[in-house]
Amino acid sequence: MTDGYIEKGYVPAADDYEKIRQFTRKEFPQEELFVFSLILCSNDIDRDYEKFSVSALNELVALFIGKTGIRDHSMKSSDQTARIFDTWVEAVPGKKTADGEELHVLRAKAYMVKSRENEALITEIEAGIKKEVSVSCSMRSAVCSICGESKKSGKCGHINGREYGGRLCYSVLSDAADAYEWSFVAVPAQRDAGITKSFGTLKGDFNMTDIKKCLESGDGNVVLSDVQARALCSYIEEKEELASLGEEYKKSLIKELISLCAKSIPHMDLKVFGGVAEVMTVKELQSFKNAFEKQQALENMPAPQLAKAQKKTKNNFNEFRI
Repeated sequence: MTDGYIEKGYVPAADDYEKIRQFTRKEFPQEELFVFSLILCSNDIDRDYEKFSVSALNELVALFIGKTGIRDHSMKSSDQTARIFDTWVEAVPGKKTADGEELHVLRAKAYMVKSRENEALITEIEAGIKKEVSVSCSMRSAVCSICGESKKSGKCGHINGREYGGRLCYSVLSDAADAYEWSFVAVPAQRDAGITKSFGTLKGDFNMTDIKKCLESGDGNVVLSDVQARALCSYIEEKEELASLGEEYKKSLIKELISLCAKSIPHMDLKVFGGVAEVMTVKELQSFKNAFEKQQALENMPAPQLAKAQKKTKNNFNEFRI
């Protein structure tokens, strides 16, 4: 069985149109709406060696109600095509996940308007060409399958996708924070399905490594929540302030080094030396500064007031002895 795809042979029921009406601003005749069902994701291990827990799937049920379907995770309003109006989790009898659990899937129903703009997409969906979908959501917890430690704590040294003692390492995602959108894609992250995951917490406890991972794996289209975006901006501002302080320290270090050079090597062209110092790292500048200071300390070491008397050689007049 595959996950994350549009199902065939779905016939809308009367109560489906009742649920759709809560999202529309006007009354649409049933013949003007295209309604279809799909599987958003499951608790199986995906291509990133991550999986949702069953509890996470149940948490996503409410979060995906009303979420927009778009194309290739594009954030343009013109790429909005459909909307989810119903979701539920369902166990699949006789099916197991890669790690031996009973397979559970997050199912959904969605609708779109039969407009000229959507005509080609509807035809592709009915022909089975547009089939795979991918979801974008935020999970607060990612736990290692080997040691049980949080992947965000820094205590886990296991790498997803590798085997340890015959056991596959993967992350179990749980504690859903938010669901952003779902999209028609060509190659989703889940096997024959798709999960584009972002990590964070609505409480502001962020691991920048996880956000960096989200940015690197976005394939040009990255979704961040408002809370994640604010946290990232705050993190960048903090680093910019530290960088500014670092630049000021480096400038003062270069100035001090040029002064030391002038004292230790009077014939040195200070403009040339200053140009060399500009491209040095802080560690290199500190090393040169320490060397100049040690050299000056040796040169300025005071000489003893009483010089040690030279040892006189005792004359035994051997040349006159017979």
